[in-house]
Amino acid sequence: MKSSVRLIAWCLAIALVALPIVGVLRGWFAAARWPVNHLTVQAEFKHVTPAEVRAAVLPGIGRGFFALNLDNVQKAVAALPWVESVEARKRWPDTLSLRIYERQPFARWNDKRLISRQGLVFDAPGAGDLVALPHLQGPDDRLAEVVSFYAQTQKAFAGSGLRINGVALSERGSWSVSTAAGARIVIGDREQAGRRLRRFLDVYPQLMAGHTEPFAYADLRYTNGFAVRWPQAAPANAGGSPPTMNISS
Repeated sequence: MKSSVRLIAWCLAIALVALPIVGVLRGWFAAARWPVNHLTVQAEFKHVTPAEVRAAVLPGIGRGFFALNLDNVQKAVAALPWVESVEARKRWPDTLSLRIYERQPFARWNDKRLISRQGLVFDAPGAGDLVALPHLQGPDDRLAEVVSFYAQTQKAFAGSGLRINGVALSERGSWSVSTAAGARIVIGDREQAGRRLRRFLDVYPQLMAGHTEPFAYADLRYTNGFAVRWPQAAPANAGGSPPTMNISS
């Protein structure tokens, strides 16, 4: 009995090895047999378009089911600017299925590039049109530091009524932030940033008392205070310098 079971097992093993070889020799798995003619795609299609996906996979569509190389398909689709990752599967007898995950932009980087939520900087069509994203600027090798400082300032300004929508680090190492209202706040070196921001925000409610318009510029780099510039006032001030206020603590 054991010998019979062992013999059957060996026959099955030999068949599994021999079948593909015979199939190749007889043309069963030839590139032209059972062509892949259908494509199904699951995607958000927020930035990636169906036309881009079709163009990427077109070289593989039409080949035989067994000849279609999924690795090549995945690489072709993953090369699209807005694709974060892609999963590719074959469904018998003639279908290629894709699941595409799009990059989720977190911020703009140095005007024309984007930062994904995974921290990857990438180029993509239409990046300059995403004006609602925070605008971060700085040297490429200090990207992580700029993102960290942006998070720090978001916490510092929470509850102040000022919405921060940008952070910049100059080549000389000076930090500044921009507000949604268009104001620029120069902070200077990072070691002093926390103390300078607290000093500014502590008096901000009093600073805005009596003003209906937001300030245009603030320089926090003073030893015991800061300077604030307001927008050009009414026609009476036309031709003059924008009013400036120096505040000391």
